[in-house]
Amino acid sequence: MRKSFFSICLLISLSLTSCSTILNNLPGVYSLEIQQGNIITQEMVDQLRPGMSKRQVLFIMGSPMLDNFFHKNRWDFLYSAHPDGSDKIQQEVSLFFDNDQIVGVQGDFKPSSTPVAKVSNETTVEIPKRDLDKTLWEKITGLLGISNLEATPPSPSSSQANTSVNKSWF
Repeated sequence: MRKSFFSICLLISLSLTSCSTILNNLPGVYSLEIQQGNIITQEMVDQLRPGMSKRQVLFIMGSPMLDNFFHKNRWDFLYSAHPDGSDKIQQEVSLFFDNDQIVGVQGDFKPSSTPVAKVSNETTVEIPKRDLDKTLWEKITGLLGISNLEATPPSPSSSQANTSVNKSWF
């Protein structure tokens, strides 16, 4: 009796603990990085201002992850990531509208009270014009020994011969 009770308790405790702790901490097991939802940044939320239209919010934040049928005046933006087997990261922002204009923000990010200028991520690179002696076509024809036939003017003797030949055909 005592032996069977001990073996049943041992079996139950091993079955409960084996699935949760060992599989999550096995060395060398690759786990996928899973990202879902809209990427939300503080810079995006800082651009939101009271009275903005839904189209303006759509341009800044992107399309909402959840557009509730029962709450048409609420947009939910969710983002979750599970990078490299570490703890799950989850961020959410809910935007509230009245007459298609934003009236409230709720969630993990709060808009700043001062207007923020958007920092441009674009870089302009000016490439100086190269001074080429010859074009690529001129270099290739020069290597092959072919002269530029179109650039040389026709000789007067060949043009007279061609006109006489052309007249004889008619």
